[in-house]
Amino acid sequence: MNETLITYQGDKEFQVLQNIYRHEKIRQRDLAVIAGMSLGMTNAIVKRLIKKGLLTVRKINNRKIMYAVSPAGMEEIAGKSYKYFKRTVRNIVYYKNSIDELIRGVRDAGFSSVFLVGQSDVDFIVEHFCGKYNIFYGREWDCAAVPTGSYILYSENDISDNPAGQNAGKLRDILVRI
Repeated sequence: MNETLITYQGDKEFQVLQNIYRHEKIRQRDLAVIAGMSLGMTNAIVKRLIKKGLLTVRKINNRKIMYAVSPAGMEEIAGKSYKYFKRTVRNIVYYKNSIDELIRGVRDAGFSSVFLVGQSDVDFIVEHFCGKYNIFYGREWDCAAVPTGSYILYSENDISDNPAGQNAGKLRDILVRI
C-alpha cells in the first residue's frame, strides 16, 4: 500500500469505493481509519456498495474477504471524478478572475507593492497578477513587517480579525463567494 490513500471530506461511499479501487487488498479496518468512520459504519457502506452492484466480493478463506470494484463502480468513480474535476476548474477560473480584479484595483488605487501575509494556496496566482500589473510582490508572516504604504493582503487561511482598511484586504473574502 505505497500509493497515496484518497481522503475526501464529502461522500463516504465514494471515498470507500475509490480506496478499494486503488488498493485491492485493503481491509475494512483500514478503510474505516482513512474515512474517519467506525468499523460498523464502514461495513454498512461496503454492504451498500455491494448491493448497488458497485463492488464485488470474493471470499479467500474463512477469515479473509477481497473486494473489487465492478464495471458499474468504475463508471461511478469516473463520473464523480469528472464532476469534481469540472468543479475544480470552474473554481480556479473564478479565483483567477477575482484575484486579477483585486490586483488591478490595487494598482488603480496607486499601490506599487503588495505583501501577502500568511500561508496561502493561491499565492502563485497573486504573484502572477502582481507581475502582470508591474507591482512588487512580497511575502511576510507578520503584517507589522510590511513596509508602510504597501497593500497588505491577508491569506485565505488567516481567520483573525485583521484590520481591513483601505490598504488591506483578505483573500478569504474573495475566495468564499463561491
